[in-house]
Amino acid sequence: MMRKIENALAVALIAIVAVLPLFLKFMQGVCRVQVPGADIAVLHFVFLFASVAGLVTWREDRHLSLASLSSVFGEKIRRPIESVKTGGASCILSALFINAFCQLVNPAQFDARFWGMSVRFFFASLPLCYFGIIAMISCKKGNLIASLIGMVFGLFISMGPFTGILYYLFGMENVPSLYAINDAWLSFSKIALLPIIVIFSSLAFFGMPLFLVLGGIAYVLFSAGGGYVDVIPLETYRILTDRNIAAIPLFTIAGYILSQSSAGSRYVAVFKSLIGPFRGGTVIAAVIVSTFFSTFTGVSGITILALGPLLAVVLTGSGYSKDRAESLVTASGAIGLLFPPSAAIIMYATVNYFSIDVFDLFKGAIIPGCIMALSMMATGVVLDKRGERPKFSGKEARDAVLHCIPELLMPAFISVLYFKGVFDLFEAAAFAVIYAFCLSVFVRRDFTLKKSARVVASSVPVSGGVLFILGAASGISYFMLDANVPAILSGFITQYVKNPYVFLILMNLVLLVVGCLMDMFSAILIVSPLLLPLAESFGVSAVRAAVIFLMNLSIGFLTPPVGMDLFISSYTFDKPLSRVVKGILPFLIVQFAVLMLVTYVPFFTEAFL
Repeated sequence: MMRKIENALAVALIAIVAVLPLFLKFMQGVCRVQVPGADIAVLHFVFLFASVAGLVTWREDRHLSLASLSSVFGEKIRRPIESVKTGGASCILSALFINAFCQLVNPAQFDARFWGMSVRFFFASLPLCYFGIIAMISCKKGNLIASLIGMVFGLFISMGPFTGILYYLFGMENVPSLYAINDAWLSFSKIALLPIIVIFSSLAFFGMPLFLVLGGIAYVLFSAGGGYVDVIPLETYRILTDRNIAAIPLFTIAGYILSQSSAGSRYVAVFKSLIGPFRGGTVIAAVIVSTFFSTFTGVSGITILALGPLLAVVLTGSGYSKDRAESLVTASGAIGLLFPPSAAIIMYATVNYFSIDVFDLFKGAIIPGCIMALSMMATGVVLDKRGERPKFSGKEARDAVLHCIPELLMPAFISVLYFKGVFDLFEAAAFAVIYAFCLSVFVRRDFTLKKSARVVASSVPVSGGVLFILGAASGISYFMLDANVPAILSGFITQYVKNPYVFLILMNLVLLVVGCLMDMFSAILIVSPLLLPLAESFGVSAVRAAVIFLMNLSIGFLTPPVGMDLFISSYTFDKPLSRVVKGILPFLIVQFAVLMLVTYVPFFTEAFL
């Protein structure tokens, strides 16, 4: 029953945040009727959705994490590791809950109102989400004791916010014993900062969700820096009510709807009929389709999971070997991150909004994205050894295009409406969801209304995982900027590295490692504010540095031994990781060559600026 309520609430909130922006746009732009509080209302519904999505994502065990090393150990070792993970998760969540609840009852925060509703009501969903996850952990069989121990430690390390709650609710100003506990924790966190960070980082490799790892590290950093942990929930609130960030879950959901409908097969039919008869034509079709879907979903893994089997069947049916076909699909899964309306580009521009404009970054990434896509197509053409190919059929091509007109118009509409300034990014994302939904339900009839609700609900864990990563990583990002870490790092690097070409090589190597070990959104929030000032100090423009950054991370997803897309491909195609790595190597070498080209030739990133 609870599952149905959570899913229904999530789907209802998606409908609100998709329909409301366009309705308000119509009222204000066409009817000339101003709606007070319109922007703040929409963004707070997005925040409410993020909290509900966090609960659903935990329930489905879909929060982003690294591949767990626990599976390599026997039961005797695995059981205590799981207990430590459970205790650690409960500790972090308890601290985050108390911290967020402290800000909820703080009369100086969240006093704004819109449409007769208080902002405080919407913020309350965040501590409720943390509390709900704690409850789910505790109720799981065998977790109760470890969870209770974790909650005790969580209370201990959050004594500062706890005393704040006592003051705001009951006026208790003098609680020396609690102050002493808080002082003891702050002193301990300074001494044990590095070991605690190492412990949290190690737990990431044993499968602890990354948002908890990042949230725990942020909590310890702020504790060691003086105890200003109240910044963490406030930063989470700030970034999840950012208008550009709000576009990310909507584009993700639109891409998910399309991937579950007949759109994928229609796109394949169009490109296969147009260019399939030519050498490498089916490869070109597969690359274009996977690029398009990863552009909208914002996460390359979704494209591999949702469309990988379909594209692999098309390629093998055209004469490709099974391994080669699956390797091409895997290699093409992240190319779309370089094309608008890529969630990665939106995220990067939002995090570094003082240095770069999202519109400029869209323009700067187009040529490198095209080169990367063309390189995968060219590799496929070279590897196409078929002796016979079907003849081109004008009738078949015409029919395929006619049957796919609505799907082909969707990216055209979104691009024109956004780049012409009719819609901002959030409104374009809302339009994408409405278009994809109407196309799949009313035009193609791929889903009934009831089934479409299930499809939308199944997309919630994807967007929920991304949003929670953003919320957790924002705390670390704020700490680094507040501690002036970028300037310190810039001074250290420039002291020893003088040549910009050497710097670019080092930057590429570091980012490839980052791309292997971190998800895209965490890396953007934490690493990009550090590297951008460094790049600019070596004369590398902000747009060029951003494109190099994003290309490195997309290639990092494919880099052995721990690139995330390698594991996703292994799962999707049910084959050992070693075979996935062996098949991906030719494509990986080509992508690295393209990266070097874009890195050292500024024209490709600055031609449209």
